[in-house]
Amino acid sequence: MVASWFTSPTNFSLVAVEDGVVVGVALLTAAGKLALCYLLPEARSKGAGKALLARVEQQACSWGVKALQLHSTATGEGFFASQGYIHSGKVRSPYGVETIFFWKQLGEGSPTAGRKRFCNCNNS
Repeated sequence: MVASWFTSPTNFSLVAVEDGVVVGVALLTAAGKLALCYLLPEARSKGAGKALLARVEQQACSWGVKALQLHSTATGEGFFASQGYIHSGKVRSPYGVETIFFWKQLGEGSPTAGRKRFCNCNNS
């Protein structure tokens, strides 16, 4: 099943390689869901995660996606928050794992801090 995710023409996938070894992976759906974004523990804090995420966001923008959404593990929570993703609560994944839902509006009209909707409205 995972192989079909990577070969699907409606998905965009990336790998991060260090010294010839795959250390990370990212998978974006055309609907704007960051389905995968993982690094090996020893690859963290070296820039690979930021590079994967930046390239995924660039691809999403090229597809006209206005906002990305993802379900993070507790391990990735701080990383996604530091990259401008908005924490929107805890949810249980279809596999029974508790995750943290994040989203980020892309491109022009990106929300300022404190906005919590996928719109260009303001909360004042």
